[in-house]
Amino acid sequence: MDTLMNILTELDNSIAWEKEDALIDDRILDSFGVISLVSELEEAFSIEIEASEMIPGNFNSVEAMREMILRLQER
Repeated sequence: MDTLMNILTELDNSIAWEKEDALIDDRILDSFGVISLVSELEEAFSIEIEASEMIPGNFNSVEAMREMILRLQER
């Protein structure tokens, strides 16, 4: 998932994305960041992230995002 890491790095290259596991809970990633990220992910991975998917558990870590992307690609 190099594409995911590229998107995250472009969003904010000061965050150690792979090391964080509470991006939302610790307010490292704010609501504007999530909206920007959702748009980028939908375009890059040809997925639709519905409002019901926009929960902290899906965005708190890179691994959680990967799992969500893979799950949505299977639909």
